Amino acid sequence: MSRSNVTIARQWFEKIWNAREINKIHDFLNEDSFCHSEGGKLTGTRDFIDKIYQPFVTAFPDLRVEIVNTVAEGDQVVVVWEVTATHSGEAFGNAPTGRQLRSHGMTWMRIVDGKMMEGRDCWNLEGFLKQLA
Repeated sequence: MSRSNVTIARQWFEKIWNAREINKIHDFLNEDSFCHSEGGKLTGTRDFIDKIYQPFVTAFPDLRVEIVNTVAEGDQVVVVWEVTATHSGEAFGNAPTGRQLRSHGMTWMRIVDGKMMEGRDCWNLEGFLKQLA
């Protein structure tokens, strides 16, 4: 039995972001998967790990994503989320401050054959990082 698209979306945040099970990345993405992020288009698992995942979990090792709501239609899922984190590692050129940060946003994803093939994050990354100052 295949996982529902909402289940896949929820597990993405729970397993990859909250449980730090990065070894399960291929359960969710493949090398053709891509994301439109504030830093530009990312393609495949290596781009995601190197440019998004690793910098964030290094800077914010206790980062936690709480899912507030989901909406799904066909192969698309939107996840509304809140993130909390403590800045206890190097963050984008900033030494650790010990500050606790909070932000919210949403992620739209298109899921095909059980994999997240396309994603788009919408959140105030600049505002999140300004909390470091």
